Amino acid sequence: MVVRSGAFGALTKKHQEQLMSLAREVSFAIDERIFNEGAKADRFWIIHTGTVALDVHVPGRRAAVIETLGAGELLGWSWLVPPHHWHLGAQATSPVRAYEFDAAAVSELCGKDPELRQELLAYVAAVIAGRLRSARVRLLDLYAPYGAGEVP
Repeated sequence: MVVRSGAFGALTKKHQEQLMSLAREVSFAIDERIFNEGAKADRFWIIHTGTVALDVHVPGRRAAVIETLGAGELLGWSWLVPPHHWHLGAQATSPVRAYEFDAAAVSELCGKDPELRQELLAYVAAVIAGRLRSARVRLLDLYAPYGAGEVP
């Protein structure tokens, strides 16, 4: 399977095929917790169908939903960054089907193919930047004083 958009859209056809050879199809029921902030991050997913809410622990309050992910999007980047613990939590908000990837197997493949590693790192860096912005905007929406202004 070759993905032309979403998570693997930035990768060459060859690299998409290499990664998809490691994929395992999984599913999550509505409201199923996929991972918790702070737990060991040893895998990641590309969402095929359904939606997943990313949340962050807020002391003394309910977890704040930062972003909702859908088809074609990467779920989980913490496997790539030491100390390999989830920076956010994730919960299915609808039935989800996804492709699951073992982080060790992907890392091994990237070790054998520096071009794949570079493409994957560039893509994940862009995802991290987007999630950071979403988290900032959402937390300002929830907790900043009214009229605090726009995020630059």
